[in-house]
Parts: sequence; C-alpha cells; structure tokens
Amino acid sequence: MATVELRFSALPEHVRTARLVAAAVARRAGVDEAVLDEVRLAVGEACTRAVGLHQNGGISAPVKVLLIEEEKQFSIEVGDEAPHAVAGGGAGGGPGDPDGEADEDEMGLAVISGLVDDVEVSAGEHGGLIKMTWPTTPPPTILV
Repeated sequence: MATVELRFSALPEHVRTARLVAAAVARRAGVDEAVLDEVRLAVGEACTRAVGLHQNGGISAPVKVLLIEEEKQFSIEVGDEAPHAVAGGGAGGGPGDPDGEADEDEMGLAVISGLVDDVEVSAGEHGGLIKMTWPTTPPPTILV
C-alpha cells in the first residue's frame, strides 16, 4: 500500500494544486482515464469545503489530503480540523450559521456524492473527514 500525504494552508489558491496532485497519483495508481475528471472535481470540492471550514472557524491548521493506493482501489481522504455539530445538534441556519454556511456545506457534499460512487463522510467535534474511493485496473501484462 503506497500513500502520498499532502498538507496545505487553508487558502483557496492551494486547492488547484491538490486537484492536480490527486489526478496525477490516481492516474499512476490505475484509475480509469475516463474517471480522472471526476477525481479532480471531487477532490476540488472536498478541499474547497475544508478550506472554507478552516477559514470560517479561524483555524490555522493545514488541510490534510491522503492519497492511498491499494491493490484494487484508490482512495483519497480530505480532512479538516473544524468542529462539526454532532447529530441531534439542530439544523443549519442557527446562531452559529449566520450566512447559511451549512447549506453550502450540504451542497458541496451533494456534489461529491454525485461524482463518487463510494464516499464516506464523518465529522465530530475535532474535525471531519471525507473518504472517496475508486476502483483501479492493474497494468496489462506483457508477454514476451
């Protein structure tokens, strides 16, 4: 199992770099060429979401991206350190959400879910994680 770890300051201009690195590593891992645009878009959406959460929460910690190559799959984990409301904490739009930030967050998660068949979202008081997984195809065997 090979893993590439990327950490970047929570600034929008770094999201493009994360997308490019993710696409390059996905290609090398064997993700189908037809899916690479979806990988780029999903990573961009997840990183943009994490950057926004960090900026809105005044968090100086970097956004963390793990690119994990396994035998038959490729996973990308985008983590933030923003505290998230726990289940039962009420819907968005409350006093801690003056501009409908929860609605934007839900929209970003909906876009990611539309792009990635296998996505897991977890969140708690110490941060959140979006894990996206794609199947890989092994390189062709060349017989001599």
